[in-house]
Amino acid sequence: MELNIKEIYKSFGEKEVLKNITFSAKSGSAHGLLGRNGAGKTTTIRIVMGVFYPDNGRVLIDGRQIDRSRIRIGYMPEERGLYPKKQITEQLVYLAMLRGMSGSEARKACEKWLERMGMSEYKNKKLETLSKGNQQKIQLAATLMCRPEIIILDEPFSGLDPVNAMLLKDVIKEMIDDGAVVLFSSHQMNYVEEFCDSISILNSGNIVLDGRIAEIKRSYPRDRIAISSAQSDKIAPFIIQKMSGSIISADKSKENENTIVVRLKDPAFKNRLFKELSDNDFDIDEFRVCEPSLNDIFVQYTEAGI
Repeated sequence: MELNIKEIYKSFGEKEVLKNITFSAKSGSAHGLLGRNGAGKTTTIRIVMGVFYPDNGRVLIDGRQIDRSRIRIGYMPEERGLYPKKQITEQLVYLAMLRGMSGSEARKACEKWLERMGMSEYKNKKLETLSKGNQQKIQLAATLMCRPEIIILDEPFSGLDPVNAMLLKDVIKEMIDDGAVVLFSSHQMNYVEEFCDSISILNSGNIVLDGRIAEIKRSYPRDRIAISSAQSDKIAPFIIQKMSGSIISADKSKENENTIVVRLKDPAFKNRLFKELSDNDFDIDEFRVCEPSLNDIFVQYTEAGI
């Protein structure tokens, strides 16, 4: 299944919030929808869900207009939407039935997901008695109980401790492997890189970058090489001597004293650099091209004035 957002425009009064938004997300993978606060992410998500309707443009499934009565959508909002004073099982079953499940189906799904989240012992508790992290696990259970084909996750890891974050990682990866279309919105770029194959970055209502993360990173100049070795003190002067006409600099990394970052005059000199090190029997732990982090790319494309 493929979700296509095609040429979406949306205004509220005189303010144009979305301007020709176009991107695609496929089943069995996660697509990152990124942007600073106010960029248009939430409006885009609400249009996918049918909460808002676009002024122009379409939301398509496999090339046809989306029929939300036939497509199951699970949404985990950044601002959690459950009832703090209600018993957990009661409200999970109620929400599942609102989305078309029978009472017996809803109860079975509730038991299954509470167990999967390690929350069975709390099933008769009120939500407000749980920690923030456990409340978040209940919210994810509510999102997934209806077996959604499209899953929209807005800052799912916010405020989670490492153990609960690991559990949510496993569950989300299971959903991706099962063929769901996952839209992932977060400011935590480490999680976006871990889950998403592709991204769309919004800035002031426009898509300013769209594509596969690996291809985006490879589009940047590949002229910086990181070399990690316990012999870094010997390697740096050796490189400067042997390749003086082919490098711009060879400096120790600020993050790791055993790593040298070499700036080449041309990326084509990479193979020669590697051969020089190999031929002189240096003990190399790592030799890699320095690609920009997704955080670096995000900042570049969302800075004021772009």
